[in-house]
Amino acid sequence: MINKKLLYAVSLAVQLSFSGFSQACLTSELESNDKESNANTDICSGVLIEGDMSRGDIDWFKFNVTEAGNINITLAHNRRDDFDWDLYQGAGSAIASGTTSNTPEFGSYNTNIPGEYYVKVTRYSGRGWYDLTLDYPESTGGGGGSSCEYGTRPSKPGSLKTYITANSEDACETLEAGAVLLMGGGTDVDQAFSNRVRSHVGDNKDVVILRTDDSDGYNDYLLPLMNADSVETLIVNNSSKANSDYVEWAIKSAEFVFVAGGDQSEYINVWEGTKVQSALQHVYDKGGVVGGTSAGMALMASSIYDPDGVLGAISEEVVTDLCHETLNFSASFINIPVLTNMLTDTHFTNRDRMGRAMVSLANHSSQHAVIAADEGTSIFIN
Repeated sequence: MINKKLLYAVSLAVQLSFSGFSQACLTSELESNDKESNANTDICSGVLIEGDMSRGDIDWFKFNVTEAGNINITLAHNRRDDFDWDLYQGAGSAIASGTTSNTPEFGSYNTNIPGEYYVKVTRYSGRGWYDLTLDYPESTGGGGGSSCEYGTRPSKPGSLKTYITANSEDACETLEAGAVLLMGGGTDVDQAFSNRVRSHVGDNKDVVILRTDDSDGYNDYLLPLMNADSVETLIVNNSSKANSDYVEWAIKSAEFVFVAGGDQSEYINVWEGTKVQSALQHVYDKGGVVGGTSAGMALMASSIYDPDGVLGAISEEVVTDLCHETLNFSASFINIPVLTNMLTDTHFTNRDRMGRAMVSLANHSSQHAVIAADEGTSIFIN
């Protein structure tokens, strides 16, 4: 019986955000906050706040900046709506605003003055949901680490193929707790990168794409979307390349590493036990973001579906044979605590994988669950 096990089926173009921390951070707007004096508090830097905008509505948020630096504001909403934001330092006029029709509505303000700041969200047209993320300097209780410790870029092996766009130097940055981006395959979710990942790591950071096939499609796509310092694609298709100092340096010094779609069995066979595996773990542990789409998402699970040379499991076959030869699993490739005892599945509705997901659960303990994602969907967990 598997009816007591938990199945997370993510459908439509929905993004979910889960938190693994006990800190009391505001994650949903609280009414009534239509005046500055009633502004929502308990704002945490980089933590997304879900809100709702109705006719005549105004939403205020108050947060405390503890040192000089950039205040980054990201306001995402439905494309048919036009919501705006204004930034205030105490009383007086707005010191920065986001009043275009873009989504997300992004802006940045550099401040040298610590203290209380306010953000006001208003509507120009439309009604409905919005996601607000404020990224700003704040004191922390530790965790994370500096990425300014890697030295100069090593020489590249002659057989290693890479594509780098923009700056080849390391963008040094201190990060907080790690996060993971899971994507279900098919069309990539723009806002997962521009809103979730960018808000977590900040602007002008280094992005690395890992894959085994020869393509550089993510470089020009992600560079403007994330306002990145650089995007580098590494074609790591054998264990010798996976153990090179160049590949290790490029991954470790990045703030975001994304595994492209492909074949998770090939990734395990080529990368397991190499510097690629330890470097990926390093990025997460230092407070960066790791993730992937399709096979890349599969690699993030604590128990990885790993057909390894046989045809992929098909729902209508495995539901009649819980020990079908296509049901093979490998241990975790990367340790992500929030995904402990978690399986993943992708292309969920498109490839009719409900049966496969349920039977996969039946091959694990009652403590396991599965995150199953449709194409064109993403889940960001921090």
